[in-house]
Amino acid sequence: MRQYNLRILLLLSLGHMVTDIYQGALPAILPYIKDNLSLSYTVSGFILMAANFTSSIIQPLFGFFSDKSKKPLLLPLGCLCAGAGLSLLAMPSSFTMVLALVILSGLGVASYHPEGYKTASYFTGEKRVTGMTVFSVGGNLGFALGPLISLYVIKYIGFSSLYLMGMPSLIFVILIFFYWRTVTTPQGSLDENLKQDVPDDKRIEGAYLSLSLIIAFVMVRSWMQMGLMSYIPFYYINYLHGDPLYAGKLVFTLLLSSVFGTIALAPLADKWGHKRFLVLSMLLATLVSPLFFFAKGLLMFAVLGILGVLVGSTFTVTIVMAQSLMPKNLGIASGLIVGFAIGAGGVCVTLLGVVADHYGVPIALNSVMILPIVALLLSIILKYPENITQAEGIVSYMKSDE
Repeated sequence: MRQYNLRILLLLSLGHMVTDIYQGALPAILPYIKDNLSLSYTVSGFILMAANFTSSIIQPLFGFFSDKSKKPLLLPLGCLCAGAGLSLLAMPSSFTMVLALVILSGLGVASYHPEGYKTASYFTGEKRVTGMTVFSVGGNLGFALGPLISLYVIKYIGFSSLYLMGMPSLIFVILIFFYWRTVTTPQGSLDENLKQDVPDDKRIEGAYLSLSLIIAFVMVRSWMQMGLMSYIPFYYINYLHGDPLYAGKLVFTLLLSSVFGTIALAPLADKWGHKRFLVLSMLLATLVSPLFFFAKGLLMFAVLGILGVLVGSTFTVTIVMAQSLMPKNLGIASGLIVGFAIGAGGVCVTLLGVVADHYGVPIALNSVMILPIVALLLSIILKYPENITQAEGIVSYMKSDE
């Protein structure tokens, strides 16, 4: 039986925020690395690809090892590696060393997330989406703060002082060891309950199909969010030749409202039902998204704000749904959603570049607005037993399938 522990959830959320600060900071400091080492845009893009692969795509592997046995050390170690890799990027004089540090940081990010979501699930109580939201919002804030903090350090102290960004990871490592017994104690008892409550003979085929649809949903959602982040600046700067700052404010509005959606709306899924919440969110997003091309001035900010809230509100819900369908593999479930699915959605954004090259930036941006419809259809056909507890995930699914 899980018990709600806000203090531990906040501690884990702090680690989530610190870890994702380093993930969000890399794109912001990459231009400085490029200039220092005289790298080409192609090589710079390869660095980002390596970061995306090591920090996101391979997360399920860390989830697999996390589920095999207790791996609580992945929490402090993951955060520490993420910080060390990023904060030392000002020192190398070769591309090879930069790539090694980027991979180190990415592996740290990848190792923290599955173990973090798995551990957080033990302290959420019965309102799992509400509790998991506390943990998730830390990552959202960290990803948004990463570029600001790194650029602030570079602008006012200098690129050579980037090592100072390693301090937050050290602080978190010290803090988590003060609560180490509390963080690690419930894991063994809950794991034993899961082994007793969930049959080992075979999984329900429908559960895997549902999980696949959830992964597809998250990929489309990530594709939509990253597509807007990437092509709103292209649309306003390159196509309309508008103010870059204006485009930046639009993207910031999208990101900030997504954080608000995670905090304010996601807990409603505990009351309304997880699947019902996904359907309603994507239905509203489908209706709101076309307004972007008709809105002007403050109304455009309002449209993006609403879209950000609706998209962000589904983030925690999909994680809880995946964990419910894989109660004996919480680490893998978390890695599939937070790592693989989101990372794959980001890779799909490259397809928008093909559309933009052949048909223009406006068509590419228009095509992004089709994605909420795809997400809505996926959420409608998804079969998911509502109000199941984590330890009863597969058992309840079996009963609902009979």
